[in-house]
Amino acid sequence: MTRTALIVGATGIQGRAIARQLADEGWTVLGLSRTPQPQEGVTPVAADLLDPASLARALQGLTPSHVFLTTWLRMPTEAENIRVNAAMIRNLFDALRPAGSLQHAALVTGLKHYLGPFEAYGQGSLPQTPFREEQGRLDVANFYYAQEDELFAAADRDGFGWSVHRPHTVIGQAVGNAMNMGTTLAAYATLCRETGRPFRFPGSAAQWNGLTDMTDARQLAAQVIWAAETPAARNEDFNIVNGDVFRWSWMWPRIAGWFGIEAEEFDGTPRPLEAQMQDDAPLWARIAAREGLAEPDLGRLASPWHTDADLGRPIEVVTDMSKSRRMGFTGYVATDQAFFDLFERLRQDRLIP
Repeated sequence: MTRTALIVGATGIQGRAIARQLADEGWTVLGLSRTPQPQEGVTPVAADLLDPASLARALQGLTPSHVFLTTWLRMPTEAENIRVNAAMIRNLFDALRPAGSLQHAALVTGLKHYLGPFEAYGQGSLPQTPFREEQGRLDVANFYYAQEDELFAAADRDGFGWSVHRPHTVIGQAVGNAMNMGTTLAAYATLCRETGRPFRFPGSAAQWNGLTDMTDARQLAAQVIWAAETPAARNEDFNIVNGDVFRWSWMWPRIAGWFGIEAEEFDGTPRPLEAQMQDDAPLWARIAAREGLAEPDLGRLASPWHTDADLGRPIEVVTDMSKSRRMGFTGYVATDQAFFDLFERLRQDRLIP
């Protein structure tokens, strides 16, 4: 049976990894984004999720059996996040309805399901770690919940199955992505090596000393596809992380070592990257010109604000994966190796020297 996947957000960290794995497994892959980029094995579909007419035109004649939703639009307030991102999901399913081909839709959200939105990140009453799916929703407005509700409503109306996937911070490659810790740290380490500045941990003592985990984009892709193909995973939500835990006090020197620099000892004082890197764009442009890098715009590689939000949290964050393990998902990635693999890909693609 022919399987056709529509990847919504195909040029992002998550969508790119899912598209690559699906193409490798022989799926027909359609990649929807506002500005498609060339991707091997992916047929581009240009559309704006906030423009129903644009979606209808772009999707006319297409009959995807599976949809993988990996995109969102950041707005100034959570109320606007809810309004805009819910509309994007609703518009998509409205545009797909006439074809009647959809069998399964997967939505990728994240741990803000448990931590709360950016306006109330890590504040108030939070569930105990490790986070588990049965802990449910916080009593706070959250655009992830609005996205889920649109998914559930469309699935009930149109008769397809769904899955929801909640990664921790995702390690993967994409240019122009708003949440990109791996590439942000690679750019930061490169700048420190160039200037001799200390490679300083930007976050909190809780993050430096506490246990945490992360999600390789390849691990996320593996679980998302597994859920699409596993009957027992139909209409279920899943956490997805690499399967190991670490402390940043251990990881930070390892990242420094890959770049051939020393990690400064952390003294307990947060030093956010947004402040450390605020004047670095001209320097990065000079490095890019000298080294022949593919992207001279530091703003399209690094997202210091998001890395600061993750590394500045005042609480330990660890994620439980028992639910999908019990159902048969056995993927595992060592997080330090996930970083090293990303750094090597960035170097191969001439994104870092």
